[in-house]
Amino acid sequence: MQDLYKLSGGLVSRSICFENPTGAKGAGGAAASPLGPGRKGDPARLVAPGETVELANITGPGTIRHIWATMPPVAKAVRGAVIRIYWEGQDHASVEAPVGDFFGFAHGKTKEFQTAAHSVGSAQGMNCWLHMPFIKSARITLSNESAKPFPFFYQIDYTLGDKHELNVGRLHIHFRRENTTKAGEDFEILPARKGRGCFIGTVIGVRPLGASWWGEGEVKFYLDGDRELPTICGTGAEDYVGLSWGLQENAFLYNGASLCERDGSDTGFISMYRWHMKDPIYWETDIRVTMQQIGHEGPSPNLEAYKANLFEREDDWSATAFWYEAIPSAPLPPLATAAERSRDLWPGLDGALEPDIGS
Repeated sequence: MQDLYKLSGGLVSRSICFENPTGAKGAGGAAASPLGPGRKGDPARLVAPGETVELANITGPGTIRHIWATMPPVAKAVRGAVIRIYWEGQDHASVEAPVGDFFGFAHGKTKEFQTAAHSVGSAQGMNCWLHMPFIKSARITLSNESAKPFPFFYQIDYTLGDKHELNVGRLHIHFRRENTTKAGEDFEILPARKGRGCFIGTVIGVRPLGASWWGEGEVKFYLDGDRELPTICGTGAEDYVGLSWGLQENAFLYNGASLCERDGSDTGFISMYRWHMKDPIYWETDIRVTMQQIGHEGPSPNLEAYKANLFEREDDWSATAFWYEAIPSAPLPPLATAAERSRDLWPGLDGALEPDIGS
């Protein structure tokens, strides 16, 4: 519990939402509603297509400790909305991901689940519990890159006065999608990064495009000069997320699948994850993370038959990588467009983007 009983740390607690957009002391809830001043006057905003809203602009040193948000549970809106975080005045974002993937689930839709990094309720109340240290500044934006407006509620909880070392790792998040992957080419979970860092986890989405088992590919971590062969090599996609013999809808603290349509071996949507808080992956000079695109079909009475029935395949994969890296850091690779992020998501389930907020 991080010595919460110690009361002399010099920290102060602050919180930002639309009711107190600066987080200033004694400044919350000033807006008026029909009930009068300070009576729930500004809890949410309608974010128009193409609009970017600044959610926070904080002067440090400090640590973001919790982010909560909710919006209509509509897949194209959740994939179309993008959260970006800028550390220490850098011009480029170090965090850039669709809202749902930022909060731990792929495809813009999920069932309720809880992990060490996230918790999401059945009505899509989304929480991120990852700590995000900064020294000079933290700026957070939300961009609606979808075609329709949506209402957005949020709250960012943080402390000021934290004593961080200058080379403290700042949170970085990058989203990728390949729809479809290419047979014989490994899917990149994290394209090559240079500089010192610590890989803490990934959220993976799969939409299998065939009826046979899709998850025999091995995860590979290329560290500190690895080129042809990796230092860390897994044994299968479901093995990487801590499951086995196919995929099951099990959501544990550090590993599992929060969504597994059917049994995971047929077509449908898969959202799985692996958090490395207990086994962090450090690198000194460079890192690259990939997942092979290998499937399996046919009986396997023994290991030789099992290996003989492996084949290269093509599916729809996405991955959101989470890591800590020192600042200054290089820009992230370009983010896929909203159309690319949202294609082939939950056909016929778009729904209304402006539900009865009071319901």
